[in-house]
This record gives sequence, structure tokens and C-alpha cells, in this order.
Amino acid sequence: MKRIYRVITMAVACIMLASCAEDFTNRPPEDAITLDSYYATDEQVASATNGMYSRTWFQFHNKFFFAVAEVGSGNMYSGSSDVSAMRNFSLNGSDAELNAGWGALWANIAQANSIINFLADRVGPGVSPAVLDNTIGEAYFMRATAYFYLVRLWGAVPIIENNLDYVTAPQINTNRVEDVYHLIEMDYQAAIERLVEKNRGSNYSANGHVSKGSAKAMLAKVYLYEQKYPEAKALAAEVINSNEFKLLGGDQVPGKTFGDLFTYPNNNNEESIFALQWVTDGNYGSASNCNTQFGISTAAVTTSNASYGGVFAPSQDVIDLYDAGDVRKHETIMFPGDSYPNMKVMVNGTTPQVGFTVPSAADIGGQGAGIAIKKYCQGIVNGNATGPIDAWAMMENNTYIMRYAELLLIHAEATLAGGGSTSDAAALESFNAVRNRAGLASLTSITFDDIFLERRRELCFEGDFWFDLGRIPRAEATAIMAAQNRGNQWTAEYFTPDSSDFLLDYPDNEVSKNPKLLEDPVPYSFD
Repeated sequence: MKRIYRVITMAVACIMLASCAEDFTNRPPEDAITLDSYYATDEQVASATNGMYSRTWFQFHNKFFFAVAEVGSGNMYSGSSDVSAMRNFSLNGSDAELNAGWGALWANIAQANSIINFLADRVGPGVSPAVLDNTIGEAYFMRATAYFYLVRLWGAVPIIENNLDYVTAPQINTNRVEDVYHLIEMDYQAAIERLVEKNRGSNYSANGHVSKGSAKAMLAKVYLYEQKYPEAKALAAEVINSNEFKLLGGDQVPGKTFGDLFTYPNNNNEESIFALQWVTDGNYGSASNCNTQFGISTAAVTTSNASYGGVFAPSQDVIDLYDAGDVRKHETIMFPGDSYPNMKVMVNGTTPQVGFTVPSAADIGGQGAGIAIKKYCQGIVNGNATGPIDAWAMMENNTYIMRYAELLLIHAEATLAGGGSTSDAAALESFNAVRNRAGLASLTSITFDDIFLERRRELCFEGDFWFDLGRIPRAEATAIMAAQNRGNQWTAEYFTPDSSDFLLDYPDNEVSKNPKLLEDPVPYSFD
């Protein structure tokens, strides 16, 4: 079943092998842990979800996430055959990365199900109920997040709350989209009830795990997608008024900048609502490959620690995305002539150098885009500036799933509530806080198009624009993508999606095991 049944035993193994330390790095011996003996203390229970912040997400994040959400949306360009199918909307069920992304999301669900259903029966008498409750709340949060991606990418999918229910009957139907969203709402609500409250301050090491506010923020986003504007507005306002999260470089954290968001020393900063926590622990699939797959890789200069780089590049469509004076431009896209004085690179393949100027468009390498991705690109290893590196040149820089700037834009859009424009003071305050941090002047009235554009600018290369396109009228989204130059700097190319391209094919190998995937979805019976 969509690889679900193969991950049932893996989910139990993941629980047993989850890391022990709050910093996600201290993993117990893999051959010495059992469910009954491991969860004897609060620390051990609290560590049960640590692996769900990195390894279970790796195959989703490594290529698939960007190949679909960024190449598909027209933000990124790639000519590499393993990640370029969405450039012309030719991705199908035989694609290896589609299968990898699908499997990773179900692995998250399987592990979350194991914790939700079985952890309480496997803890010792000395474990605090509050710690157990928080850990189970994290599992609900992760399951909701995985389903939120599944339903937006594939539409109708099976709802599985306990994998063991289907061991003897693995062929099951998909469930209706509205039922999947109902489960997501229920899971985030369950997370809100159980997770601890936090105030994310300057002690970044304490901010890695999600909180009650994280779950409220993600649920506000879900409500926005469902066009439940009053609920989205109220929940977003509640999180804003809690002061848990703050804009890095905004009025509350004035010593930082937008660019600092994507540097290793600022992992788990005040703006981070939920981020994947990568670890260079010696195992493949524990750390992030973004620094290698983005950036510049030529004989003259490389920003990669590996022997290759630049698998993804900016599209031609984002060249003029930013207005003059927008500081996000320099920290999102590397243009020829741009300077990065603190970034370490390798020159001529042999000489490390701190600080460099981006080469000409013809020499920038990568995918022939003439420009390169700066966001998540940190350069070659440089001590505390970039953090550690593993044998595969992967690094520990976090990947954002959601940050506070997006919540502010959600609040503004939920206040607009599908209207033509708004001058609501609270909506403007949220919207303009994001613009002001970017160095742009405040607006006195905003429309949906203003918010839609601001979301693309703020979240470019963070995996959201594809989903934004998917929630506007199909004709409008199709027109936007049909007008994009989806080629490279030498050859302009244009492709027009049809309505079926907005949802992905189920993996072929899963359909062969469970033909019911292709049947009409059925209602789900919630107990």
C-alpha cells in the first residue's frame, strides 16, 4: 500500500533507534535498545521523536521536494534528468524521486502512528505524564504535516491511523480529500492540546522541537487552504499575540537580518516555527544536501563541498521577481557581480578563499541559468560559520517547513478573506512587517495579488509556491505557469499545464500492489 506496509516494521525500528539528546545527535546503540527497556526516563521518552525531525524526511527533502515544489512552480530550473520532469509537467508514476518522496511521507505517518498508539504502554513508572503527553503531541504534529503534504500533492490518499490494522488486508481505498483535511485538523488540535508552550528566545538550542504555537500556526495554514478564513485569522492572531515567534531582523530582533535566517549559527532562531533538524552523524540521510545541490560549481569557483554542485538553479522567471531595494534578492539569488564577503569558496579547484564575487553569467555553471541559488547555499565548510559536514558533503543547516514571516502573511490573507482589498490595521501591520524587514515601504491597502506576490518573494526556494498555485483558480494558475520562461539563459521554453498536472500520479509500483488506489475515494469513518 503506497509503501505503507513496508514501513510498518521500519516505524517500530525508528522508534527504537531515535536519538537520545535534545540536540538530535546522541543516538543509542542500534542493537541494544528494545521498546520495553528503552523508555524508562523522561529523557528517553522525549527523544522518541528526534528521528522524525530529519531521517524520516530525508528522501522527501533531498530532491523530490524541490523538484516538484520549486521546479514545478517555475521558481527553479534544472536540466538534470532525475529532477527536471516538472519543468515540462511530464512527471509520472515511474519516477524514482516521486516514489522516494511518497515513501518518506508514509514513513513519517507510520512512525507517528507507532508513537501515538503504542508509546504510552511502553514507558516506565518514572516517566512524567507531561513529558509523555508532549512526545505524543509531537507525533500528532508530524502525522498532520505529512498528510498535509500528501493531500496537496496527490489529493485523495488512504487515511491510516494505525498501520497494524492493515497488515492482513493491505489493499485499501483512498479517502476523500475533505476527510483527509478533517484528519489533519484533528491531529493538529490533538497536538495543540498536548504540546508545551514556548517562548523562542536567544537560546536557540532549546528551540528545535515544535511547540503548542507551532501546531497553532500550522493549523492556521491548513484553515487558509480550506478557505476557513475566520478560523485562520483567529488562530494566526492568537499566535502573533503570544509573542512566541519573532521576525529575525524585525523590530523585536533588530541585530539580525533576513540573510541570517539561512546560516548555521541561526538554526532554530526566533522566527522558526517548524524546521527539519539535520545532523552529520555519519549516516547517509541524516543531513541536508542543499548546499551541494544549490549554488555554483565550475572549474574556477565552487560553493560546494562535493565534487559537483548546482543541480538546481533559479528559473529565468525569477530574475525580475524582486523590486529595487529588496534585501531578499541578494540573499535568495546570486547574480553575476554580486559579492559575498563572508562566504567561503574553492577557487580553481585547489585554493580556499573567504569572500568572492559571483562570476559572469557564462561562467556561473550549474544548469546554464546564468544565476545561482543563494538561499540555503552556505559555501564550503568554514568552522562555526557553516557547521560540520559529513562524508557526502551534507551539512546541518536547518530546512524551514514554516517560519513566522509566513504566519504574518497568512494573518493578512485571512483578514482579506477573499475580498478585493483591505485596509484593516492589523492585516497591514502583519503584511508590512514582512515588507519592512525586506527594506520596502509600507502599503496602506493590500489585495490578494499583493499578498500572493509577497509570499513568492519571501518564500522563494522554500517549497511553497507550487502549493500557492494549487489553491488559486486553475485558469489563473495555468496562465501564470504558461507565461513563465522555463528554459535556461540561452533557450527560452514555455509549457502549459493541464488540470491533471496539479496533482501527481501515484507511484506505479504501489498501484501494482494496491489497485484500489485508482478507484474512487470513499468516506472515512472517524470513531
